[in-house]
Amino acid sequence: MAPQSNNSTTFVSKTQHYLKVKKPLLERQRRARMNKCLDTLKTLVAEFQGDDAILRMDKAEMLEAALVFMRKQVVKQQAPVSPLPMDSFKNGYMNAVSEISRVMACTPAMSVDVGKTVMTHLGVEFQRMLQADQVQTSVTTSTPRPLSPASSGYHSDNEDSQSAASPKPVEETMWRPW
Repeated sequence: MAPQSNNSTTFVSKTQHYLKVKKPLLERQRRARMNKCLDTLKTLVAEFQGDDAILRMDKAEMLEAALVFMRKQVVKQQAPVSPLPMDSFKNGYMNAVSEISRVMACTPAMSVDVGKTVMTHLGVEFQRMLQADQVQTSVTTSTPRPLSPASSGYHSDNEDSQSAASPKPVEETMWRPW
C-alpha cells in the first residue's frame, strides 16, 4: 500500500506557533540588539579610556570595566572644579603683566618713563578690577530684605517700612500737653 498523503493541513494553535516560531525569533533579535549595544559601549569606553584592553574582554568583564570607568567619571565631576572664572582671569592678567614687564626690561630702546606709565596703568586697572569684583561679590552675598506683598518695589516703600518698623526717637525737648 502506498503511503497516504493527508491533504488536510494540521491545525496549529497560535500558542504553539508562538512557542515554536516567534519566540526563538524574538529572542535572537533581542540578543542581537543587546550585543550591538554592548559592542557600542565597548568601543566608547575604549575610546574614552584610551585603552584597547577592553576590546578583548568578554561581555561580563566589559560591563564591569564600563561601570568602573563611569564611577571614576562621576567622582571626577564631583571633585572641586577649577578656580572661578574671575580668579582665572586675574591669574592670566598678572601673567600678562609679568610678561610685559619682562619684555620692556629686555628691550634696549625702551624709555623708563614709558615703562613706568604702562606698568602704572596696568596696576591701576588691576586695582579697579579687584574693587569691582569685591563690590560684585558683596552685592551677590548680601540678601535683600523681602518686600511685602503690597509693596510696589519703589524706594519709598522701603523707607516707609523702615520707619514703621523702627520709630525715630522723639526728642525730649518737645512740649506735650499731657
